[in-house]
Amino acid sequence: MKKRRVMTGRVTVVAALGITQTIAWASSYYMPAILGTPIAAALHLSGSVFFGLFSGALLLSAVIGPSVGRLIDHRGGRVVLAASNVVIAAGLIILAAAQGVAGLVIAWTVLGIGIGMGLYDPAFAALTWLYGREARSAITGITLIAGFASTIGWPLSSLGLDAIGWRGTCYAWAVAHLLIGLPLNIFFLPKTAPAQHAAGPVVKPHIPIDRTMVLLSFTFAAAWTVTSAMAAHLPRIVETFGATPAQAVFAGMMIGPAQVAARVLEASTLSRFHPLFSTRLACITHPIGACVIAVFGGGAAAAFALLYGAGNGILTIARGTLPLAIFGPENYAYRLGLIGAPSRICQALAPLGFGLLIEPMGRGVVAVSALLSLAALVALLLLSGADQRSAQAVEVAE
Repeated sequence: MKKRRVMTGRVTVVAALGITQTIAWASSYYMPAILGTPIAAALHLSGSVFFGLFSGALLLSAVIGPSVGRLIDHRGGRVVLAASNVVIAAGLIILAAAQGVAGLVIAWTVLGIGIGMGLYDPAFAALTWLYGREARSAITGITLIAGFASTIGWPLSSLGLDAIGWRGTCYAWAVAHLLIGLPLNIFFLPKTAPAQHAAGPVVKPHIPIDRTMVLLSFTFAAAWTVTSAMAAHLPRIVETFGATPAQAVFAGMMIGPAQVAARVLEASTLSRFHPLFSTRLACITHPIGACVIAVFGGGAAAAFALLYGAGNGILTIARGTLPLAIFGPENYAYRLGLIGAPSRICQALAPLGFGLLIEPMGRGVVAVSALLSLAALVALLLLSGADQRSAQAVEVAE
């Protein structure tokens, strides 16, 4: 009976976090794709100014990531995630009221802080604080739900843009944070962790930047460079291979379902294996997709998108589960913030970098992204010995 109550409680937590993560991603990271150009036009600014500030917000989220992690390690994620709803809502309200570049700067500064406090890494950390080494299934669960953030968020933002304008849409997303996200985080996330995870004095963390940390940081930085570049430029990239606009749009639509399908596979079959195996597998899919579209041309755009999306879906989970499997739950959130900082920086800079490469390189830009994925795979292959030593050290410490 007690085990059933624990499982029921975990399902409730995962469902609540899945919903709040969907709102957070849809209203912050995915929002500029629909509202960015209309906002820039309304404020008589170039789109590069708006998206440059968006990139700055992602860089700011990388800077505050380790500090947010330390706070979650000490206090849990409930207060931090609830506060992120308030901060993101405030940023959206400021954005809705902006009359020029100064307002945009303030809005994206606040949103950058909110993104650093409220997206996947803090949510993964909150689950690990609650469930320790058993958090893998919970992490997979929230990514299954939030995997539909773009599928839900883009149409809602587009509908809002047509019905109430971009300012009204920003206000509406702010209301969603305050009336849906905030109560879910406050009332459905436990205040305290189970005794086996909460016991023990709070010790100031000392995280050595050793070989394993460097390899993991490089892996996720390379992988997230590809993710961010494809999110911004995939339709344009497949068109360089001869895909029609309709084929490019259809290919983009395939990414979300591919991500979710891969996460279902991770939750079922791949969960039997060490996360290192599934992460390596995820790094292979994009290079395979690059070979497929290089051989068959634009007609294979959907296959390219499906392979990329499947790998990206697993990589999102691996970002939380692989460090947990290697290092264990101790100081997990702070460690995740350190590992994730380079990837967030690359995530911010990749759209601009690949945008500059597409014009001179054309379809050759896919070779760049494939090589980055293969470089991440090489780093993971080098992890084998370091991983075993780290895991053994954690087991001895426990």
